[in-house]
Amino acid sequence: MPHCTHKGCGKEFDVANNTEELCIYHPGAPVFHEGLKSWSCCNTVNKPVLDFDEFMAIAGCTRGVHSAEAIKVEPSGTSSTPNRSLTMTESADGKEVYTSSSARSRPQEPAKISAATPIAPPVPTKKVEEEDDLEAIVPEGTPCQRAGCKVTFVSDEENRTGDGPGAKCVYHPGAPIFHEGSKGYFCCKRRVLEFEEFLKIEGCAEGRHLFVRKSKGDQAEENVNCRIDHYQTPSTVYVTVFAKQTDKERSIVKIEENEIHFDLYLPGPKRFTRSVQLFGPVDSSASSFTFFGTKVEIRLKKRDGRSWTLLEKTDHDLGPVGYTFGVTGRTGTVGAKELILDEQNSHNYAS
Repeated sequence: MPHCTHKGCGKEFDVANNTEELCIYHPGAPVFHEGLKSWSCCNTVNKPVLDFDEFMAIAGCTRGVHSAEAIKVEPSGTSSTPNRSLTMTESADGKEVYTSSSARSRPQEPAKISAATPIAPPVPTKKVEEEDDLEAIVPEGTPCQRAGCKVTFVSDEENRTGDGPGAKCVYHPGAPIFHEGSKGYFCCKRRVLEFEEFLKIEGCAEGRHLFVRKSKGDQAEENVNCRIDHYQTPSTVYVTVFAKQTDKERSIVKIEENEIHFDLYLPGPKRFTRSVQLFGPVDSSASSFTFFGTKVEIRLKKRDGRSWTLLEKTDHDLGPVGYTFGVTGRTGTVGAKELILDEQNSHNYAS
């Protein structure tokens, strides 16, 4: 049986019994903006998400009949040569070059679309692939949840416990990449421009299907590190922990006079725990914290007006470091332009 080509559906259907409202799909286009992912047809109903798997799980917003027609890709943006079709070729050094159809008729002057700077892949780490929950009952027609796999569930014997072709999963173990219009996966080289072509990229690894994910309680907890940044004003230190989708119901941020304690529960399940001994004392009753979708922000009220050279207290000699407030800088301070010194450094500065 053919697969439906409507975005968000992809199910097999019987052409003879293809009636109205059997297909639930997205008539709009995918929207990727600053890490958030949504559909243009329902982004006011289904809020944008950060994780690609959550984006693919957003239920369709329109009902209709299934379709097996090839998806027509609308040209995006304006161009001085709007009728050119892009073709990707790979050069000898492994770089991808996009050329137009008109350029192919002039091989001596290939029209190259400027490629984005190659993205350096992350340092490879040993990844434990998520296993299918074999004790769960799977309804017929359930699609495999691994990226790139197009198999839908027929029976346990054919897709889960057997060793035949139906039990083989060909998928992408790496995360998807969306960078300056280019789309692909970390685990393989191929990059495309259109989202529909991205969904067709064949998997680069083989394994077993994943029809039902195991509950989080069955997964081993993973301790992770989150980047911490800060800036300050004469009276306040603002701390940012870059932790996406923190479970604010379970997570704890405890602010004490000389220390902050973090115990953050992240998706996965992952967990970030750390205690930071502060550079200076703070008023814990006047300090606060807020959970956001991509980070946790902490506002620390200083007990004195001096500048913090660092966020975390250290026993090392910092050398001739000026205790001042600057106006720029990532780990430096951001605040007033005038010089603000504590008692000890005021004496040193005056001399």
